[in-house]
Amino acid sequence: MTVLAALDYASVFIFALTGALVASRAQLDIVGFIFVASLTAVGGGTTRDLLLNRDEVFWITNPTYIGVAAIAALIVFFTAHLLESRYRSIVWFDALALSVAVPAGVGVALSSDAPWPVTLIMGITTGCFGGLLRDVVCNEVPLVLKQGELYVTCAFAGAVAAIVALLAGAAVPVALLICAGFTFALRGGSIAFGWRLPVYKSFPPRE
Repeated sequence: MTVLAALDYASVFIFALTGALVASRAQLDIVGFIFVASLTAVGGGTTRDLLLNRDEVFWITNPTYIGVAAIAALIVFFTAHLLESRYRSIVWFDALALSVAVPAGVGVALSSDAPWPVTLIMGITTGCFGGLLRDVVCNEVPLVLKQGELYVTCAFAGAVAAIVALLAGAAVPVALLICAGFTFALRGGSIAFGWRLPVYKSFPPRE
């Protein structure tokens, strides 16, 4: 198994867990669990592959990814009631999934010989679009857009860290590992310590 395939599998499984947890909050049936989990798991990677015009979308070439997402959904369907706070679990699993999906997107873009601006965007896209689709479908406020949340910023910073590492002469696997660590550290810090970016505040018009 290649490094990129391993990253995709890990991203699919962990994002599927978050999708299934959101489905549990919406009290869906088991089919709904699998649908939302699969949508969350492959949404970012599908968007990435379509934008990069790859020969095949990753899960169409290898449907095993959907099987992995379905297994994650079944695990959550039978165990979600054991969690003390499902929302807290969603947030932390999502942070872990983000830190795997961003380097997966960066790695795929690099393997497609994409220029560095496109590589950055593919890292962000792979990390963010699955969760965005999950929250929209389940009528939740998208986590990626919550006021002041460090989310897209974490994906962007992780992708930048990978590019900087490559420019400094690091091997691709090392750069992807740096990307994952940087993304998780920033996202985890924002959850644990409340790190936020300033948000826009409107002022009354001048008379």
